[in-house]
Amino acid sequence: MQLIKSSSEINFDKNTIITIGTFDGVHIGHQKIINQLIEDSKNKKYRSLLITFDPHPREVVGRGPTKLLTTLEERIEILSKFNIDYIYIINFTYEFSRLHYYDFYKEYIHDKIGVKEVIIGYDHMFGRDREATFEELKELGSKFDFTVKRLRPVSVDGQVVSSSMIREIIFRGDVCKAEKFLGRFYSIKGFVVEGDGRGKLLGFPTANIKPLSEKKLIPAEGVYFVQIKLQNKFYYGMLNIGVRPTFDVERKKVIEVHIFDFDYEIYADEIDLYFIRRLRSEIKFNSKEELIEQLKKDKLQCERYIKEINK
Repeated sequence: MQLIKSSSEINFDKNTIITIGTFDGVHIGHQKIINQLIEDSKNKKYRSLLITFDPHPREVVGRGPTKLLTTLEERIEILSKFNIDYIYIINFTYEFSRLHYYDFYKEYIHDKIGVKEVIIGYDHMFGRDREATFEELKELGSKFDFTVKRLRPVSVDGQVVSSSMIREIIFRGDVCKAEKFLGRFYSIKGFVVEGDGRGKLLGFPTANIKPLSEKKLIPAEGVYFVQIKLQNKFYYGMLNIGVRPTFDVERKKVIEVHIFDFDYEIYADEIDLYFIRRLRSEIKFNSKEELIEQLKKDKLQCERYIKEINK
């Protein structure tokens, strides 16, 4: 896989199969498109090219900041696991967003890269103000001599998989359902920062986590069963997102994780959090003792899940 940020970084070759999209989340619907791209390229002995955008187009065209399922770095990391020849990252600016769809295909693809086939999802729209649809793309294909393949939507439990739907699901904290849509656990990359040490006093020492990107979508407040990747090793633990209402008068939202069977100094270390299941909502307890009893119950529940996983 080769990353490019300009068409000048790739030689012109008409025998190229292309797919285009933001691919936030690289969910199972996206994966169907990518797998079709790879399959067609292999069968026809053409090269494969995926075009994606950064920043997210919604940030540029007036909808304001968009919480991401995957940062650009995470997206590239996931895409690198597929056998794509080229990933072309286009800097999505306001000027670029005003480009007519015909000019985009002519200037960016037909003239500089080359294209024999374009693979798109069922709801693909493109160009200025998303003015062009499948029909316009077929007309471009007739003009520039490429075919268009539109794939049917992918559904889970009767719901069509989409990035916007997954954002809503994660925002509600339903990480189990999000896993079905993503084809993997929802994850957050961060680094460990110093906390107030209260967890250790309760018998459940925690690592406070600061996400690497402020654009990353954080699940709903509550307690979660998670897997942790730290120093290239995997652990299980329970994680809390919230304001710690039993103690914290400042109402400052924090992400803190108690890692099972772990007792090492990890301040400033990078950490990956994989959300497996939401245990409960955040609760205000009447006393420290009540909180400790609930934390013990939470841990027992996590241990039951670990046994199920390791069967």
